[in-house]
Amino acid sequence: MMTRKKKQSKSSPNDYFTEQHEKAIVRYVATSDKRERTRLYEDYIQPSLGEMVDKIVFTYKFTTLPNIDILRQECKVWLITILDKYDANSGSKAFSYFSVITKNWFIHKVKKTSEQARREVSYEDLVSVHNHENLIVYNNYAEKREQTEFWQAFWKEVHAWEQIELKPNEKKVVEAIKLIMGQPEAIEIFNKKAVYFYIREITGLNTKQVISNLNKIRTRYRVFKTSWNRVNI
Repeated sequence: MMTRKKKQSKSSPNDYFTEQHEKAIVRYVATSDKRERTRLYEDYIQPSLGEMVDKIVFTYKFTTLPNIDILRQECKVWLITILDKYDANSGSKAFSYFSVITKNWFIHKVKKTSEQARREVSYEDLVSVHNHENLIVYNNYAEKREQTEFWQAFWKEVHAWEQIELKPNEKKVVEAIKLIMGQPEAIEIFNKKAVYFYIREITGLNTKQVISNLNKIRTRYRVFKTSWNRVNI
């Protein structure tokens, strides 16, 4: 029966990390019952995290790393040791949490390999961390899933800004951003100037006021993005 459940969890390339797997991780963290933890890990967590690591390795071209098969296994073992660090109340889905730290783990290996091999191989033969975004294979399930969860978390962040004591003009700009984000299909935006134009029309502020308040919002966004990348959300 246990084996059958494992097969079901990986029956489709698009459902290896479902809401059921999310809940299994939440239950795993919440309980101290060893038998329950073992069941959750074997039936749900190990298959989903294992496949997630494999997909990230191939999607981001980490296959160029030396001893990649060994590194994949090491990463999977490492994820087991940090399962307890996941906090469901942080606002981040388990999928995003573990996919981000998995990518960071392999990027660290890339940096370490680059430093060790710098004098032995040409720059072109290495996976450059600086050009890493160019290696992404788009339209991938893991990539699209993470992007979706990022924007869901950011949308919550924007709503949370309403609880902050904002100045009137800054509040107008935040409301304009919410309107644009909430109805993107209804607005034709082709470039940055068009965004400024829409915000000006919505808020009634002049360009200087819009730019000034957008800069404040950009600062908040950078804090949010840094926290996301460090898996603090």
